[in-house]
Amino acid sequence: MRSARSVTALLRRGAQQSTTKWPFRPTAEPRNNFGAVLARRFLSSGTNGESTQHRRVFGRALPNWEKTQSYRGIVLALGASGCLGGLVLVAVDGDLIPVQAFTSTDPGEGKKKLVVLGTGWGGMSFLKQIDTRQYDVKIISPRNYFVFTPLLPSVTNGTVEARSIAEPVRRMLSSVDFYESECVNIDAVNKKLLCRDASNVRVKGKEDFEVDYDYLIVAVGAMSNTFGTEGVKEYCHFLKELEDAEKIRESVVDCFETACLPHLSDEERKRMLSFVIVGGGPTGVEFAAELYDLVSEDLASLYPSVKDLVTVTVIQSGDHILNTFDHRISKFAEEKFQRDGVTVKTNCRVLKVNEKDVLVKEKATGQEVHVPFGMAVWSTGIGTRPVLTKFMKTIGQTDRRVLATDEWLRDDIAYLFEKADIDKSGTLEIEEFQRTMEKARERYPQLEVYLQRQKFRHVVDMVKISPGDAKEKAMHLNVDEFKKSLAQVDKQLKLFPATAQVAAQQGAYLAACFNALPKKDYKPEGPERIRGEGRHRFRQFQYRHMGQFAPLGSEQCGAELPGDWVSIGRSTQWLWYSVYASKQVSWRTRALVLFDWTKRLFFGRDSSRM
Repeated sequence: MRSARSVTALLRRGAQQSTTKWPFRPTAEPRNNFGAVLARRFLSSGTNGESTQHRRVFGRALPNWEKTQSYRGIVLALGASGCLGGLVLVAVDGDLIPVQAFTSTDPGEGKKKLVVLGTGWGGMSFLKQIDTRQYDVKIISPRNYFVFTPLLPSVTNGTVEARSIAEPVRRMLSSVDFYESECVNIDAVNKKLLCRDASNVRVKGKEDFEVDYDYLIVAVGAMSNTFGTEGVKEYCHFLKELEDAEKIRESVVDCFETACLPHLSDEERKRMLSFVIVGGGPTGVEFAAELYDLVSEDLASLYPSVKDLVTVTVIQSGDHILNTFDHRISKFAEEKFQRDGVTVKTNCRVLKVNEKDVLVKEKATGQEVHVPFGMAVWSTGIGTRPVLTKFMKTIGQTDRRVLATDEWLRDDIAYLFEKADIDKSGTLEIEEFQRTMEKARERYPQLEVYLQRQKFRHVVDMVKISPGDAKEKAMHLNVDEFKKSLAQVDKQLKLFPATAQVAAQQGAYLAACFNALPKKDYKPEGPERIRGEGRHRFRQFQYRHMGQFAPLGSEQCGAELPGDWVSIGRSTQWLWYSVYASKQVSWRTRALVLFDWTKRLFFGRDSSRM
């Protein structure tokens, strides 16, 4: 067996014979270059068994490799054995580059430590595509399963069972280490995480532990945002986690069972069967539709004495529900809810949540109204988790709703102005500003849509017209006005929607960046750096919108796809079934979800409380 020392000696002899320094380039005669000589020597040496095994690995690749003068995309691994290690060479655009030399018996030693926080859409999309041969990957999450969150509203009414949309992390990713714990503090200076055991069985005195990292992927998702409204946490349900959906399902059944008790008055029964949903976004509207289906199709026949007392109310602060969708879908949803008897209160703001009612202020009249409820669901928006809020304070991001990790827009405004000011006059003419913004599209992708739509209209309102030059209307921007202009652009731009497809695309993009990291260090593809020399290693993330669904109940659904294509009706509901079945993360969950849908058609929904 060839030892690591002999391989090192062989490398040194080969390097002495070669007249070319790193990075090695192919010569006019590839058969005589150092890489080919080294591979040929390695294959021809060692024991007979080893030599035969090595020929099986390299036998077919070596002749083709020797014949070509371009090594683009070829990875050649040379080593004595899998446990003793060796040298990894990556061919990048004709250059052979040493990526990693290791001699340890520990397969994880020598790799960068990559820690992923969270097992949601972003984290799992990243983990499914990251190359674990390059990194020592660890997952930290208080949840040891992945949840198909788009079907959470279906869990609340029993259409789909909770187990059907959950897949264990260890089954999905068997090649990485998983710690069922919660990250409570991020020390970015020392690159350490303080974690706490999240299981119900803990070792006393050893609940907390530290994890070191070289790279940290923060994919913990968000939590429901109460906007500081009093009483929300005490008296409302949320719909962000699988446990939330199960609690809502149990609470709905409890309300019906309690309303059937003989000692209650009609007023108490009516309040008990009043369901209030705060928030007219996709989650709130879908839950209201699912709740109506549960009541009309299943519970009405099981609780005939109280079925006429049921009310469902949606409270929305905006003018319309589903205001992020096409107006045709929003209008159809409002009309359908009106036909079904679901009350929609728009332009209303929730001031306070009491134990038995919600205090609402109508924007049009200023009148405050108490809306009674037996169960209330809060679905108005998302907020930052405590661990991120704490971390953001340590890095000076106290005025943000989310953690900003994008390096592009931090401290480059003055540099961008200086580069655009060609004549060094201290001001930018409008033509210079426009030319600079056109070049900035590659560096700041969020400008693309804005520049196309606004056509610099906001700049015209802010620029100065030089005195005595009204005829020419010469317009100039100083550095302060330049900053103000970019701030106006940034203010009117919206964040990516907090949806599963956005998180999944971001996770896949980040994994591709990490997988290509060795190559991009030598061959960067990003835009030119304003501060410093060279280019950024990667291009900026570009979100590709694939469309969105809005289930509206009664086997009807609205779909909005790219290209201004809108579909509403029963056929769209079947499209929703097919898409969500195909997007399941495993054949197990796919089979379970399909079985649940079929079971509901024949036997209805299960209303038992267990």
